[in-house]
Amino acid sequence: MKYRYANWQEYSKEIADDHYYYARSCIRQNFFPGSEKAFLDILRNDLGMDIVEDPRHTTCTGIGYHSDVVPLDTTMAVVARQFALMTECGYENYVASCITSFGIYSEVLDMWHHFPELETKARENLFKATGREFRKPKILVHTSDLMFHVREKIAEKGVRRLVNVSTGEPLRVVDHIGCHYAKVFPKKGIGGAEFPYVLAGMIEAWGGQSVDYPERRHCCGFGFRNYLVQANRGYSVANSQKKLESMAPYHPDFIVANCPGCAMFLDRWQFTLNAMTGSRYAIPVLTYEEMAGLVMGIDPWELGMQMHQVPVEPLLDKLGVEYDPSAKYLGRNGKFIGRPADPAVYNPAAL
Repeated sequence: MKYRYANWQEYSKEIADDHYYYARSCIRQNFFPGSEKAFLDILRNDLGMDIVEDPRHTTCTGIGYHSDVVPLDTTMAVVARQFALMTECGYENYVASCITSFGIYSEVLDMWHHFPELETKARENLFKATGREFRKPKILVHTSDLMFHVREKIAEKGVRRLVNVSTGEPLRVVDHIGCHYAKVFPKKGIGGAEFPYVLAGMIEAWGGQSVDYPERRHCCGFGFRNYLVQANRGYSVANSQKKLESMAPYHPDFIVANCPGCAMFLDRWQFTLNAMTGSRYAIPVLTYEEMAGLVMGIDPWELGMQMHQVPVEPLLDKLGVEYDPSAKYLGRNGKFIGRPADPAVYNPAAL
């Protein structure tokens, strides 16, 4: 299947080797907090990169903006403040943890390029509100871009590959790319909108097999209006069902996504669909940091994989990962935080 990616370089992008200002995601800190920690630990501690995290930065307003709650001028002022903080820290390379944030920053910079008067207004609003000024980033990337950029270094330092230790066969991995990564501005994403390579490149570099499926480019169904308005959530679950039905015949060992909302919904909706329809989905859903962390030998509970709805233990067993089942529900201080009750409908042991 290499032919599909033969020309991915046509949609490549400049990615700086080092020195980044890092902006966390507001929703990732709730959905998969261990992933953001793993990103920083791997790049800083294992690869020795210079990445600064500034506690003063805020949400990009993306969810509110796309839900027509936050006005465009406010969003631009907030983005301008983020860039001002980057400037004050002495950095010019910006890496965003959230797909929506990456889309917001890309959209604002594009609007400022085509409509300079909007940039002027944003600078004026920022200065009036905070007294700050800013320089625009020289390099803007998403965290999955940066992880892709160092994938070979991770492969060299890794303690395992994405291989079934019992059979010796590569794990079969299906990827899902967040819509705001490449569909808004295809040239901003590695590989473009149709055949993005950012996750497939990691999978292949770490020994797995990237598996195609018909609805690969289909939206997961997150959609902010679907998420925020309870009456609309049927649209969300229907989209996830479409994707799961499409990938199931290919028997993937796991799904990997680069958007926090996508990973959350593709994971949680499996339980919902099993309860609603009697389906038997049990496909673990990983973030790319969790995938990298397993390659690097990080303990799965330190990665936060106990946050998943679909149990990850079958995948860990395939990889030959040693783990302590009793530590799954221990907090950082070793205190038991509680174990969820076994679901009445969804029983992985019966699958």
